Amino acid sequence: MTRLIPSSAITPESLYTRRGFLGIAGALSAATLLAACGRRATEPTLSGEQPASEPRDELDDPLNSFEQITNYNNYYEFTTDKQEVARLATSFRSSPWELEVGGLVARPRIFALEDLLAFPQEERIYRLRCVEGWSMVIPWQGFPLHQLLRMVEPLPTARYVRFETIFRPEEMPGQRDRYYPWPYIEGLRLDEAMHDLTLMATGLYGRTLPPQNGAPVRLVVPWKYGFKSIKAVVRIELTEQIPTSLWMAMAPHEYGFYANVNPEVAHPRWSQASERRIGELGRRPTLPFNGYADEVAMLYSGMDLRRNF
Repeated sequence: MTRLIPSSAITPESLYTRRGFLGIAGALSAATLLAACGRRATEPTLSGEQPASEPRDELDDPLNSFEQITNYNNYYEFTTDKQEVARLATSFRSSPWELEVGGLVARPRIFALEDLLAFPQEERIYRLRCVEGWSMVIPWQGFPLHQLLRMVEPLPTARYVRFETIFRPEEMPGQRDRYYPWPYIEGLRLDEAMHDLTLMATGLYGRTLPPQNGAPVRLVVPWKYGFKSIKAVVRIELTEQIPTSLWMAMAPHEYGFYANVNPEVAHPRWSQASERRIGELGRRPTLPFNGYADEVAMLYSGMDLRRNF
């Protein structure tokens, strides 16, 4: 367990896109993060100044820039063109916002955006691995999903968590395409949702989450392929039955429920053994569970990860 210093306390905002955030947000949270959430790149000097050093995750990988993260986006609700999402998302209204949480819970509740921002906001560096074979390193800001779920008190019969994206085709032109069964749906097992790494993100690089990255609140599950991390969430439902996600409905032979990063299981149309980090020319080997195996592999003990893909 490593306590990390927030870069907001030691780095001028003009350097945020170069240094990023490296720990827990100020005095909002006294909790420590798992080592997998990132690390401090350098120690502060005695004068309190931070040496000019690029921040890196716990695998010594540097962050992607704010410009890369906000201008290369998979968000089919807007378009399938990754480099056009940011432009099309400029008119998306992310406030006011409500997140309804219900289903098999004792205390169903509707959370306003202000309620979500009232959770202690932590800053965590996570790797994102897309099922298409590209990846990034992103400094998110948000709170662990388990904090929200505990407030609604899951019932003993709850086994899964279903997530739903907003349906607003007047602002999200991709949702006018009837080829896809909108709205976007995703799901987790309850124990996956309760894991401390599972984050509800409200920002990145110390800024409000941009629309093209899932504003105002999105799921981030760093050991799973990126499509699992549903954006612009408006509804969470705890269920007894496994939810059918959009991609499971579209192509069940290609996209299973678990979506764990597994370099040994190829996608039907391409290998998953390697990935291209955005901003780099070559490819690198893909790590099991995206490098988070020490934290999450026990969740799947005894499972056939080729059959439960």
